[in-house]
Amino acid sequence: MTIKVGDKLPTVQLTQATADGPKPVSSDDIFKGKKVALFAVPGAFTPTCSAKHLPGYKELSAEIKGKGVDTIACLSVNDAFVMKAWGESQNVGEDIVMLADGNGAFTLAVGLGMDGSKFGMGARSQRYSMIVDDGVVKELNVEAPGEFKVSAADYLLAQL
Repeated sequence: MTIKVGDKLPTVQLTQATADGPKPVSSDDIFKGKKVALFAVPGAFTPTCSAKHLPGYKELSAEIKGKGVDTIACLSVNDAFVMKAWGESQNVGEDIVMLADGNGAFTLAVGLGMDGSKFGMGARSQRYSMIVDDGVVKELNVEAPGEFKVSAADYLLAQL
């Protein structure tokens, strides 16, 4: 079942790359007591994700945080090493938390997975964004297949 506005996010383990290597982090640590702008992409380094999605959030990060958002997080069904390298290549710095959902546990728990097998990618996340306040989904923007509109940074910013 797909998560919807008003639902509480599930508690799932994600991974972040740190100076000491990959570090497990609970989704509760990311969302509890905070206002978070989360966006998810089918894959790091993929064309739309690298040319538009992540750069849009980097470019508008100060404006988004200026609207009361504590954390901007990017999630993908990739490993922490890939997410770290992608973040570095896009110069996200401290503006965006790069979250690896390596086994797709979060993606499956929120019902937003997709089958990317025809592209050689296997199980992945759909493209979406959400505004989460203290673990509760306040806005959810899931893209239609092949689209890039409602999960964009400017769309989310207008919802804040």
